[in-house]
Amino acid sequence: MVTEDEIRKCLSTVMDPELHIDIVSLGLIYDVVVDEVEGAQSSSESTSDQKYQVFIRMTLTTPGCPLAGVFDSLVKSSLVDIPDLDHNRDVEIELTFDPPWVPDMMSEEARAELGFD
Repeated sequence: MVTEDEIRKCLSTVMDPELHIDIVSLGLIYDVVVDEVEGAQSSSESTSDQKYQVFIRMTLTTPGCPLAGVFDSLVKSSLVDIPDLDHNRDVEIELTFDPPWVPDMMSEEARAELGFD
């Protein structure tokens, strides 16, 4: 079974190319929703035939981020090893700036590493 925690763990391997801190710690991931695809086998049957859809709503540190185009592929590539999930077909990423990102969204560790504390 694909879970939100599993997706977030994979996303925590995606590093912001400029800040060198993962996108989860930076607070760039607003929402992760995992849905079992309609018509997939029930949980009492083998999970090898189950399929999932993943929706990720995220932001960037600034709307004009020059690396905006690379995040889609970085995020999807981080999910490549999850069974029952086609990281290209079954993952939808919505980039939003509402609410806008602020440094308070970072984890304490990320804030300390970037000198915000």
